[in-house]
Amino acid sequence: MINTSLPLFWAVIPAAGIGSRMRADRPKQYLDLAGRTVIEHTLSALLDHTSLQGIVVSLAVDDRWWPGLVCATDNRITRATGGKERADSVLNGLMRLEACGASDLDWVLVHDAARPNLAQSDIDRLLQELADDEVGGLLAIPVKDTLKRVDPYGRVEVTVDRSVIWQAYTPQMFRLGHLRQALSDALAAGVMITDEASAMEWAGYRPRVIEGRSDNIKITRPEDLVWLTQLWHERRHEPTPTT
Repeated sequence: MINTSLPLFWAVIPAAGIGSRMRADRPKQYLDLAGRTVIEHTLSALLDHTSLQGIVVSLAVDDRWWPGLVCATDNRITRATGGKERADSVLNGLMRLEACGASDLDWVLVHDAARPNLAQSDIDRLLQELADDEVGGLLAIPVKDTLKRVDPYGRVEVTVDRSVIWQAYTPQMFRLGHLRQALSDALAAGVMITDEASAMEWAGYRPRVIEGRSDNIKITRPEDLVWLTQLWHERRHEPTPTT
């Protein structure tokens, strides 16, 4: 029986996108990465964490790849219908969580399907730092390179102060009720929502940034898949430390 005395932790994975920039014959979450699909690695990272009660994956109605995966029959994973945009898919996932018994006060970690290199230490840090936060927040990293703002003609207008700029990653963790309302209201108002934090910001909240690992990359282009494949290959062949 689920203990409802304290807020629980759940996860939602929006996975209805096509990923056209990969120029592949299937959505990028179903591309091979070290012998398994990208989304299988992503789900494994979350399923391996004992604090999560369950995961909802939002999939396209005509998704023909998901049923063939072993994880499709995992009873810890529930399927929801994906939407036209990411915000629609996440909102559908939240409503599916409610049908599974999640409460408005429970925490939801929304994670990209194509971000398979999520470290357990990053999940630990997110849960530990935000469990008592009034708003919630997201994993992110401070930018390292000099940033330029350019005009429509490709000419530099100004150099941006990088000390106050962070690159947003996932998971992003918010209360189910707050995030559902923020997404619903933003979609109704026609607001452009690029991630869950932007919906919360539009609703008047100030999400907290938690520094995570820089190798928690999102696979967007073919070179990202190559880089991650090489990284995992090198890790597998690292010499065992001696005592």
